[in-house]
Amino acid sequence: MASTTNLTLGGDPRTIHTAACLIIGDEVLGGKTVDTNSAYMAKWCFSLGVNLKRVETIEDDESEIIEAVQRMSNRYDFVVTSGGIGPTHDDITYQSIAKAFGLPLKLHAEAYERMKKLSKPNRLQPGFSWDVDSPAKTARLRMVELPIDESRDLASQALFPRDELWVPVSVVNGNVHILPGVPRLFESLLEGLKPFITDRLVDPEGKGICRVIISTPMPESEVAGYLTELAGRVAAKGVKVGSYPRWGKKNNSVTLVGRDRDYLESLVPEVVANVKGKRISVEGEDDEPETQQ
Repeated sequence: MASTTNLTLGGDPRTIHTAACLIIGDEVLGGKTVDTNSAYMAKWCFSLGVNLKRVETIEDDESEIIEAVQRMSNRYDFVVTSGGIGPTHDDITYQSIAKAFGLPLKLHAEAYERMKKLSKPNRLQPGFSWDVDSPAKTARLRMVELPIDESRDLASQALFPRDELWVPVSVVNGNVHILPGVPRLFESLLEGLKPFITDRLVDPEGKGICRVIISTPMPESEVAGYLTELAGRVAAKGVKVGSYPRWGKKNNSVTLVGRDRDYLESLVPEVVANVKGKRISVEGEDDEPETQQ
């Protein structure tokens, strides 16, 4: 099992109500890579009952990273960044976030040892040695030189959620978690962070947020008045009412989202009746097949 050092030790003791996700990479903005990490984080936050308040995508630019990460760290309880922590010159996330909080970059000894132990040999670098200084070694070391705050507990600043991965999750300013952009790694490490934050969740039992979906054949304009009235009536109970057109489909969707499942369930018969719809489990499950010509 990976170590689950409590983040409150030198970290951030606040309860996690809100979250933000910062996608960093020229390749995303240039259309070379499709961002799937923010969508994955949105589902992850929803399952834990955390309100994901903001997702931003910015380029590999130091000033952009500094401004965004300072603002997000200040406004939100839990911040995740994705991308920009590789071995090349344009991977500047660590150095930019270090500068954002006035921290030095230091070689993290445990991360370095794990890298040496768990990294697989590269057939294109047959002469590579950890014992010999080389441009390739210098490039690799960039990935384990982390922002370190000497006033905080070191164990809370570099987490290792997966025993099989050497990649650390660097934690800066108590609430900024720096993850790689590779989706497979991002998803694995994000899932691995759950034990580290469970005791800081609004609902530590992990019930998360509930969503009810109701399919309706009625156009949005027809149900807008009722849904507006409903939204105003249930807001005090922490329920959000959504209406989503499904272009090219016969039915639209109405959603009820909140933490109190019993209260949501009590609303379902009323909503179904007023929008002349029916409850479904997954959006689109009641779509009718296209008529064959």
